[in-house]
Amino acid sequence: MTLQIPEGNFDAYIFDCDGTLADTMPLHYQSWLAVLEPHGCDFPEELCYELGGMPSEHIVELLNERHGLHIPVEETVQRKERLFTALIPQILPIEPVVALARQLFGVKPLAVASGGPRGVVKKTLMTLGIEDYFSAIVGMEDYVNPKPAPDPYLEAARRLGVAPDRCLAFEDTRIGIQSATAAGMKTVLVPRK
Repeated sequence: MTLQIPEGNFDAYIFDCDGTLADTMPLHYQSWLAVLEPHGCDFPEELCYELGGMPSEHIVELLNERHGLHIPVEETVQRKERLFTALIPQILPIEPVVALARQLFGVKPLAVASGGPRGVVKKTLMTLGIEDYFSAIVGMEDYVNPKPAPDPYLEAARRLGVAPDRCLAFEDTRIGIQSATAAGMKTVLVPRK
C-alpha cells in the first residue's frame, strides 16, 4: 500500500483510528453481524465499510429505517461494543500508516480523531503499542456533531494548538474525508487492503 501524501509542509498530523491506523474494520464487521443476526437484518460488508466513522447509534437507526425494523438502538450498540472490545487483542496495525506515525513521533504533533468511544480507541492504540505517539486522542465524547461534520478534526487541531489548515488528516472512508475537508484540512485517503 502506498500513501499519496500531498506536497507541503504541515505543522501537525491527525489520524483516524479504525481502518486507518488499525486494521479493525473486519472485527467491527464481525461484531455487527453477530448483533444483527437475531434481528434478521441484512448488512453487506461493503455498506459496513462505507459507514465507517459514523456513530454506531446512527448505523442502527439507518438500518432500522432501511429495513423497516425496530432493533433496539442502545442495547444493540452496547452489545456490539462489548463484542468488539473482546476482539481488540487480535487487532493488527495498518503498517504504512503506523510507520509514518512512528517516523513523525517527536518531530511534529500527532493526534487521533475518531468516531468511536475514546476508551476503545485508547485500547486499540495500546494494543498496537502506539498510544504514546499522540498528544491528543479525540473520541465521540469530545464533540457534538459526528463525522462527516468537521467537529472531530477541529477538536483535535484545537487540542494540538495548530490551525486546521496547517494539519494533514489521514482517513479510510468517504465520511472521514468529508469531515477533515470540512475542517479545512488536506487529506490522505488510506486505501483498503
